[in-house]
Amino acid sequence: MKILVTGGTGYIGSHTCVELLSAGYEIVVIDNFSNSKRDVVDKIKMITNKDFTFYEGDCCDKDILTKMFDKNDIGAVIHFAGFKAVGESVNEPLKYYRNNLDSTITLLEVMKEHGCKKIVFSSSATVYGKPDSLPIKEDFPLSTTNPYGTTKLMIEDILRDLYKSDNTWSIALLRYFNPIGAHTSGLIGENPNDIPNNLMPYIVKVATGELEILSVFGNDYDTKDGTGVRDYIHVVDLSKGHIKAIEKVLSESGIDAYNLGTGNGYSVLEIVNTFMKVNGVDVKYKIVDRRPGDIDACFADPSYAKEKLNWEATLGIEDMCRDSYNYVKNVKED
Repeated sequence: MKILVTGGTGYIGSHTCVELLSAGYEIVVIDNFSNSKRDVVDKIKMITNKDFTFYEGDCCDKDILTKMFDKNDIGAVIHFAGFKAVGESVNEPLKYYRNNLDSTITLLEVMKEHGCKKIVFSSSATVYGKPDSLPIKEDFPLSTTNPYGTTKLMIEDILRDLYKSDNTWSIALLRYFNPIGAHTSGLIGENPNDIPNNLMPYIVKVATGELEILSVFGNDYDTKDGTGVRDYIHVVDLSKGHIKAIEKVLSESGIDAYNLGTGNGYSVLEIVNTFMKVNGVDVKYKIVDRRPGDIDACFADPSYAKEKLNWEATLGIEDMCRDSYNYVKNVKED
């Protein structure tokens, strides 16, 4: 029995492939490299010293998905594949609705046709919109503020409806907070093909001289230092959450949602200052206007994932900053 990982060469997908292989699972991976690099396939094999079957293709393509299921004994799926840039989704909503919904519906159709009814879905804390209180619990009201988040919530709704229609499905909805960091080997990490969407890639670009200065959006939020607070989680911790979710869906039917975060809120300036301290580098920054729609703070209550999945984050902010820089230095040396 193998685990299919869609979008398996992306940032979170590649780290999850490493954790799956290290835990003894056999995997099949599909990716179209729309936001990842081809050499990630070899790097996953290098880190784990294990081989796996890889398909280059798009999850909107029913033929290639059918071929994969016909040729491999796939028992469960972890579904990462999808566009994920919030800003781009606002500018190109049709692109996001077409790709993210079509790829998921096509995948679910093929899974159903092959009697594979176990899936872990890569959702997001964006499904909580602007929460009324903190920390965020899984039973909070759901809403969205951009098309990217709306596709995540719509897919959650699709999966809930699918389970209502057939309760032999087993589905885990993993709502991520803010992944940063990289594998300690320095071989894989966050390396988007296009403009970064997150804070850490910008910090490392300034640290390595690729960018002159970091823009910090706003210093008048209702937080300890005036900059926005988010729940940053190490990508390796996040990936290990997928292993626990796979164990869950393989052992029982049902559908449930889980927050994957640390439960700690770190401000932008805390991240910047910690990065400078642990790596011994200078990161110049300037305060600029707030971005529209940004909220003061956002962090998880991860206790439900601990209770139901036996998972919790163990790596701290210093690990996240150190591993992020180590990866980028390694890439530049290559």
